[in-house]
Amino acid sequence: MELKLTRPIIIFDVESTGLNITKDRIIELSYIKVFPDGHEQEHTYRFNPDMPIPEQAIAVHHITDDDVRDCPRFKDVAPELAALFSGCDIAGFNSNHFDIPILAQEMANANVEFNIKDCRFVDVQTIYHKKEKRDLAAACKFYCGVEMENHHSAAADTRTTLNVLKAQLDRYPDLENDIDFLSRYSSYSRNVDLAGRVVLNEEGKPTINFGKYKGQLLDEVLEKDFGYAGWVLSSDFAEDTKRVFREAKQRVDEKRRMDVKIEGLKEKFNAK
Repeated sequence: MELKLTRPIIIFDVESTGLNITKDRIIELSYIKVFPDGHEQEHTYRFNPDMPIPEQAIAVHHITDDDVRDCPRFKDVAPELAALFSGCDIAGFNSNHFDIPILAQEMANANVEFNIKDCRFVDVQTIYHKKEKRDLAAACKFYCGVEMENHHSAAADTRTTLNVLKAQLDRYPDLENDIDFLSRYSSYSRNVDLAGRVVLNEEGKPTINFGKYKGQLLDEVLEKDFGYAGWVLSSDFAEDTKRVFREAKQRVDEKRRMDVKIEGLKEKFNAK
């Protein structure tokens, strides 16, 4: 079943130096951009990460330091990629938890604006885990009836992800061929930031999802512990998480100034 689209969707996959979103770097990015009329555009980039690729990472994706030595840095291609993703929905396999957050972090490192607030995210792995609970290679065999070749090659993973998504739509009648539906279905939580450090509660209010304040409203925490935002902003959190805390800090700060102003007006009125 082909995807029903109202705007382009980019299915992408990255290979990296590791799994730490704030410290590791993307060394390969492959994408397939599918347009509403059904035609596709695809490409694979490789990047020099300016750091040695650990042996444990090479064992997974088989990309060595020599393979990327003469490749461009991510920052050199970041504006092109930001323009490519602009106005598109985004899909991948485990993309909500890793590929999108590390891509956003790389954009921040390159000082390139990467506005994906209006994007809808479709995580094919989440759909798969809710239905079958296995990995991409098993998904390929289960849904497509073939063994996956070149597993952990970004290009192979990207093409397989698109094929699996189409096959999922064929297999499950209750899966609507609609990006809004697939985005909601493939999300386990309502993330405010890409890493899920802050999520929306049942009332739609930003709630901290880690550490000592887990489960408490973000703004209320900063009202009683304003320094907590400073700790987050100075610590090893993803740039997108820091953005959420900066915005909350600004809201709380503005509320405090407004409260002081109101109190001043009350005192002035009472003095009369």
